[in-house]
Amino acid sequence: MNKIDQKDINNAAWAACDTFRGVVDPAQYKDYILVMLFLKYISDVWQDHYEEYQKQYGDDDVRIRRKLERERFVLPIIKLTEKTRGDENNKGVDTLLDEFPATYYSLYERRSAANIGELINIVLDHIEESNKSKLEGVFRNIDFNSEANLGRTKDRNKRLKTLLEDFNKPQLSMKPSLVSEDVIGNTYIYLIERFASDSGKKAGEFFTPLKVTELVAKLAGPKPGDRICDPACGSGGLLIQAAQEVARSAGSAQEGRNFALFGQESNGSTWALCRMNMFLHSFDSARVEWCDTLNSPLLVENDRLMKFNCVVANPPFSLDKWGAESAESDQYNRFWRGVPPKSKGDWAFISHMVETALEKQGRVAVVVPHGVLFRGAAEGRIREKMIEENLLDAVIGLPGNLFPTTNIPVAILVFDRSREKGGVREECKNVFFVDASREFVSGKNMNTLSEAHIGKIMKTYAARAEEEKYAHVAEFVEIKENDFNLNIPRYVDTFEEEEEIDIDAVQVEIDDLEKELVDVRRQMAEKLKQINRGA
Repeated sequence: MNKIDQKDINNAAWAACDTFRGVVDPAQYKDYILVMLFLKYISDVWQDHYEEYQKQYGDDDVRIRRKLERERFVLPIIKLTEKTRGDENNKGVDTLLDEFPATYYSLYERRSAANIGELINIVLDHIEESNKSKLEGVFRNIDFNSEANLGRTKDRNKRLKTLLEDFNKPQLSMKPSLVSEDVIGNTYIYLIERFASDSGKKAGEFFTPLKVTELVAKLAGPKPGDRICDPACGSGGLLIQAAQEVARSAGSAQEGRNFALFGQESNGSTWALCRMNMFLHSFDSARVEWCDTLNSPLLVENDRLMKFNCVVANPPFSLDKWGAESAESDQYNRFWRGVPPKSKGDWAFISHMVETALEKQGRVAVVVPHGVLFRGAAEGRIREKMIEENLLDAVIGLPGNLFPTTNIPVAILVFDRSREKGGVREECKNVFFVDASREFVSGKNMNTLSEAHIGKIMKTYAARAEEEKYAHVAEFVEIKENDFNLNIPRYVDTFEEEEEIDIDAVQVEIDDLEKELVDVRRQMAEKLKQINRGA
């Protein structure tokens, strides 16, 4: 069989969603599709290696099984039994009903079974149990036997049978001999992006647009050897981009794999998607915790927050009820600059990110709504202190309608702890503003950034030079005079003077139009007379 093309596997995977469209909400059926994609992937890898071992060892099943037990994912043998009813002298015996390996292919063979939803759950449970160190908890939020999500038994069985058949298409073979891991990872991201488009506002829980993640990763500038963290990681898109940015900047393939990924996510099903995303991109060692970052962070060591070279995030915008009531007594002292308002958690996430960046060297890049730049009270005081500490490096304004969840324009804040006292950039006392809000590719439902737009932003940021109506270097004194308000139009003047109007020419045009109107009215009157005479 020929190598499988990226476009073919993308289209086949997206077509599998037809099973659920119109009957299950996209925010729900994405989990079923992505879990099935992951199951098919690990089954295909297992099957590919099994066939290789068969060529080497023939029918020596014991030896083959030993080899397979050293695989990246172990797919165990499942034995389904039933206990026969006993009596007072006999407790009964277990009767073997069925025996099969925990793979997609075993489920495909049993796709017409009356309990197919239950069988899929059993396979996932056994895979999770056999791969606890990697997969513990990953499938706990998904139920293929759910009447609430997938309908009553007859309809549910039909949908699951169709789903298994869809994933058996040749275009969805994910054997290493036919398709590279890059293609599989790209398909996963492609599906997440399509689900986000269909899910509307619910997409904010798991998705940041690809071009936005690319820009954030470039602005954070991760390098080989870095520890990289996303404290609101969703399905992991930003972490993947940061990893790819390391590979782009590295001098060798080995250097390009020299980094460590860390994430935290509060939504259980989204956390599971992130874990699978890491595996599909071969980042098996990524540590992704399921927790509430602001109230119970789990990336800690020796009772202190872990520190990172790069911290990136697109946290939920203006999160309400984020935990302000307990912030003053925070055991990690993250909110020493002030406690953000309980109805807006933006600066709570920023405070956490800055505190987890390595002193005198860590970098932070975070997507924020524009209110973060100018809102006063507690937020204004926190903003002022961070600027006075010389931590804020840049404010990048982006266009509106880049997200499926909101059409508001957003900004990226870049903090650099190498600017603080004792850091290598201590002498840099200004903040660089870029207004890229008018540069985008207009789409049917959403706008997007092109490679050229990202390239221009990065080139301008690297040059750190004035550019009329686009970029401005604001010294500390100027920001202080603006009461530490970072609203971009205060620093980058994008006003365009309107073209002067020639009043005389306009009057001539009006006169001509009035003459035409008189002539049209005369012609209409003649037509009406003719109609009346004919009547």
